[in-house]
Amino acid sequence: MEFGKVSTAALEITDFALPPEPKLNQAILTGVKAPITKLFVGASQWGVKEWVGKIYPKGTPATRFLDEYVKNFNSIELNATHYKIYPPETIQKWAERAADKHFRFCPKLFQEITHKGALKDHDNLLYAFLQSAEAFGEHLGSIFMQLPEWFGPERQTELYDFLEALPPGTDFFIEVRHKDWFLEPQQTELFRTLQDLNVGAVITDVAGRRDCCHMQLTVKKALIRFVANSLHPTDYTRIDAWAERIRYWLDNGLQEVYFMLHVQDETFTPELSIYATERLNEVCRLNLPVPVWKAPPELF
Repeated sequence: MEFGKVSTAALEITDFALPPEPKLNQAILTGVKAPITKLFVGASQWGVKEWVGKIYPKGTPATRFLDEYVKNFNSIELNATHYKIYPPETIQKWAERAADKHFRFCPKLFQEITHKGALKDHDNLLYAFLQSAEAFGEHLGSIFMQLPEWFGPERQTELYDFLEALPPGTDFFIEVRHKDWFLEPQQTELFRTLQDLNVGAVITDVAGRRDCCHMQLTVKKALIRFVANSLHPTDYTRIDAWAERIRYWLDNGLQEVYFMLHVQDETFTPELSIYATERLNEVCRLNLPVPVWKAPPELF
């Protein structure tokens, strides 16, 4: 992910501290743990050939990557759907690969809807996308839309009308990037409106845009996009902080959390995902599937 990317030198002086709990979260965090809580950890793709010999067995063909992915993670931020609306038959085949797993696909809304023209001009595409996503069945997680950096608060009426028109019961999140969304009074209005519409706010933890790590909970779920920096030491301390915050949220009423890992060099996703899952299991007292590390043979 290039959004919010900074130099290695800048990482040393970036303040990665997570913000305190916003006041609006009081409407979500009741102080009472939900009877059932769920935590999902995933990456943004399964087709990374460098994972063969790491968390995919040596010799795994590309056609079997998804089969191995669902053994190592329990969710995925499905960026592939941002570039194409797949036919329901393809979606169903993907879901079948996770048939015996407690696994969730979180599809990213098609870019033609979010990045070209007015949102209201793409009703047919939105309908086709949602119909396709339904083919995931019980394996469908939260759907999320990512607005481009040029989509600012001056278009808030357009955005709110779009969200209000979503089919009832749609599990939906939104990521905004324009800096003005995080200025007052626009920020408070945005998150209050999302609460009223029962739409989640994506939290993006990336070095160069700390405003996007806003910590606002607008529904009983959280979708966190954690952007790491290829095993820089700060990746680990940041995960430690997130484990503590997620435990606090789950202990105080949040029902479901998606923690999606983005690594600048996807080659290193297995190492970081193992650390993240183990820390989340330890701190949150869970038993999530931990990716299986297969160390490369030593060279003599």
